Amino acid sequence: MIQSTPHAGRATPTLRQSIPTWVRVAAYSFGGPAGQIAVMQRLIVEERRWLSQGRFLHALSFCMLLPGPEAQQLATYIGWLMHRWRGALLAGGLFVLPGFLSILALSVLYALFRGSGPVEGLFFGIKPAVLAIVVQALLRIGRRALHGRRMLVVAAGAFVGIWVFGVPFPWIIAGAAAIGALSERLAPGSFAGPVTAAHPADHAAALLADDHRTEPPGLRRLAGTVLLWLAIWWVPVLLLAAVAGASHVLVQEALFFSKAAVVTFGGAYAVLAYIAQQAVDVYAWLQPGEMLDGLGMAETTPGPLIQVVQFVGFMGAWRNPGSLSPLTAALLGSVVTTWVTFAPCFLWILAGAPYIETLRNRRAIAGALGAITAAVTGVILNLSVWFATHTLFADTRLLAGYGIRIEIPVWALIRPGAAFIAGLAFLLLFRWRAGLFTTLGLTALAGIVWTTVAG
Repeated sequence: MIQSTPHAGRATPTLRQSIPTWVRVAAYSFGGPAGQIAVMQRLIVEERRWLSQGRFLHALSFCMLLPGPEAQQLATYIGWLMHRWRGALLAGGLFVLPGFLSILALSVLYALFRGSGPVEGLFFGIKPAVLAIVVQALLRIGRRALHGRRMLVVAAGAFVGIWVFGVPFPWIIAGAAAIGALSERLAPGSFAGPVTAAHPADHAAALLADDHRTEPPGLRRLAGTVLLWLAIWWVPVLLLAAVAGASHVLVQEALFFSKAAVVTFGGAYAVLAYIAQQAVDVYAWLQPGEMLDGLGMAETTPGPLIQVVQFVGFMGAWRNPGSLSPLTAALLGSVVTTWVTFAPCFLWILAGAPYIETLRNRRAIAGALGAITAAVTGVILNLSVWFATHTLFADTRLLAGYGIRIEIPVWALIRPGAAFIAGLAFLLLFRWRAGLFTTLGLTALAGIVWTTVAG
């Protein structure tokens, strides 16, 4: 376990003492990656002060480079920093668990009853609140991460590139890394400057501050970690194929979503179109339009947005149960899909994080990660705008041509209930300084009342 730092003057919480905080992170992790990063920024950095802002952004920059859900991997990384592999399993596992249980329950309701009024009202109230939480975190992260004109330029370029021109996320991150590394060679300090310099009190209070170091494992331990997690990932798939046969729907799902897990650079949105096309046209696991229903479940339940694949796995096995009952097959489909989606995430973090930590001393690498941090801020802004557009407006129109592709909200079709609840959430957070639990609770209640009265 990482020891307490001289900056903090207090002991690092034990693994058991950290459980309530990770439960809160998991319970509040609505709104896709932007909302989930916002929750961790508030709970881990600002309230608990486990990490300095610089340490948090360093971890986030690395997680943005990886395939898979960056917010879940960020929680896993922070758990590893605090308590090594036990902390990684705790934080990463708890981050997935509430979403898994929620989508499993909703998938059963969807398959059997296709809808539930009070549940829809609950989620209707939560989404506008998540928008306010995202904006609050974006402002805080931006103020602390964008420490200079170059950082602002990179953040603005990332936002314009992805929102206006549809530049693929990996290209944005690669471009930012190249800019940061080159700038650090030509003008040292361009992007590798201390993020926390303007906030010494925050830096001093953090248990794991910027100057706290960790020792990387040897190559033998790295090889052991990689082999262990490859076995955890693939042995259940091979056993399933041996028992059920390679053509069984559960094996097909395991293989397909294992492949998807290593190509999901840029988060869930970057791969949803591919998954939807394969699930509908190739495998016939879903009917046209059902992917949007699953996406709605994932957006309005805690956990990573990529958890939508669990709904795909559930419905695919429900429709193709083989010798099993539809419900039994669907439950197994949910478990198998979730397993092969998130097992690789632990592999990436537990194998890579120890070495990424040692790169904090190298100026070129630090410059690259600093520029990625700026680009990540622009990407979070893009996700925030996308989320706001699809939360507050009933329809959008696409403005395309000359390389430009922008979704423009149809202002005449603004959702009055969503706008009202969003305004309430902004007042609670920014004016009245309410906590996350209070804000989400009141807006969820408002959503139930609004849908009941309006319906």
